[in-house]
Amino acid sequence: MIDRLSRPRPLFALIAVLAIAGAILIGFGRPPICTCGTVELWGEVGPRQSQMLADWYSPSHIVHGFLFFGLLHLVARRWPVERRFAVALTIEAVWELFENTPMVINRYREATIALGYSGDSVLNLLSDIMMMAVGFWAARRLPLGLGILIVALLELVPLVAIRDNLTLNVWMLLAPNASIRDWQAS
Repeated sequence: MIDRLSRPRPLFALIAVLAIAGAILIGFGRPPICTCGTVELWGEVGPRQSQMLADWYSPSHIVHGFLFFGLLHLVARRWPVERRFAVALTIEAVWELFENTPMVINRYREATIALGYSGDSVLNLLSDIMMMAVGFWAARRLPLGLGILIVALLELVPLVAIRDNLTLNVWMLLAPNASIRDWQAS
C-alpha cells in the first residue's frame, strides 16, 4: 500500500497556499523582504524581527501545526490527512493575512510589548506558514508524549529568552494585562 503522504498533493497544497498568501500580502503593500534591504536567517527582537526568514515567534507557528493536527484529528478523524493538512494551511494563511491588517498591527502595538511592530515581510509570512507545516507533519509522525514535550519546549524557550510566546501573545491580544506587559518589558 502506498502511503498517502508519498503523493504530491500536500506539497501542491503548500505551494498553492504560499503563492496565494504571498500575492495577497504583496497586494496589501507589504514588502517582499525587510525594507532594510537585507535577508537574514534570524530576525532579532525589534523592528526587523518579523522581516527575516525566522525569529523568536517562529516556534509559535510550529506549535500551531501541532495544535491544528491535534484538533483536526479530533474533529475530522475520518478525513484523509491531506485534507486536514489543507485545512490547517488555510487556517494558518488566513490568520497570517489577518495578522497583517492595520487593525491587528495596531492592536499588537497597543496591547503587547511589540511597540515597533509593523507587520511581516512576505518572506517572514511564507516562512511562518512553512513552520506550521513542519509542526503539522511532525505531530503526525511523533508519539503524543514527545509531541507534548516539544510543544512545551517551544513555548518555554521563547518565554525565557524574550518573555513572550504563543500563550502570552494570544492572552495579551485578547485580554491585555498591565502586570504581564510590565514584566515582559523589564
